[in-house]
Amino acid sequence: MTTFVFIRISVRLIRAKVRWWPRNIVHGDTHVHHVVFGTVLLLLSSVTSLVIPDDLHGARLAAAAGLGVGAALVLDEFALILHLRDVYWMKAGRLSVDAVFLAIGLTGTFLLGARPLGYDEVLQLNPETTPTDTFTLRVIAIGVNLCFAIVALLKGKIWTGLLGLLVPVVPAVGAVRLARPGSPWARWRYKEGSRKLTRAYRREARLRQPIIRAKIAVQEFISGRHDLPDQDRP
Repeated sequence: MTTFVFIRISVRLIRAKVRWWPRNIVHGDTHVHHVVFGTVLLLLSSVTSLVIPDDLHGARLAAAAGLGVGAALVLDEFALILHLRDVYWMKAGRLSVDAVFLAIGLTGTFLLGARPLGYDEVLQLNPETTPTDTFTLRVIAIGVNLCFAIVALLKGKIWTGLLGLLVPVVPAVGAVRLARPGSPWARWRYKEGSRKLTRAYRREARLRQPIIRAKIAVQEFISGRHDLPDQDRP
């Protein structure tokens, strides 16, 4: 989180052409994006953490910190990786901020002790002493919850699907409700002009768009405005 905030402040100062702040790193005509440094740092930190002995706690913490820094640098340019072009200040660049927020949310839940629903319980069961019916029911419950979560994700409900892996009932609600327009589920299951697709567009305009505008306002307060039209730059 600290790295993400720092790099966002840095790129905003560069964009504002503040005199006392360093410029972009350029080699010849090539702009070296910070995702390059993030990728290298991720690889070095990951390999280093594998070879460091367990009793060298300080070195392992340093490797973990390096991995966190590298992950932030990579995720901050996630949209560039996805689109294979520089969309940092375009509307498509907001995807990077979404990726960072999503990573922070999921990592935070895991650090607070959350685990995928029922996973730990099944691992702790002893097949020799646990009744077969109990074991089978728990595995079925996990499978059903996972199926609901996958359907929710296919319907474009990212947070519902991911949080549903940790919280019961949540993915079931997302799975039975209408898909978002443009989601894989809507493209596969809703015919153009159908009642379901019309309702999905209405729901998107009435409920989702105000939430999305509020989310964008918060994101751009933190990360800067993504105000370049997508067609203005190659």
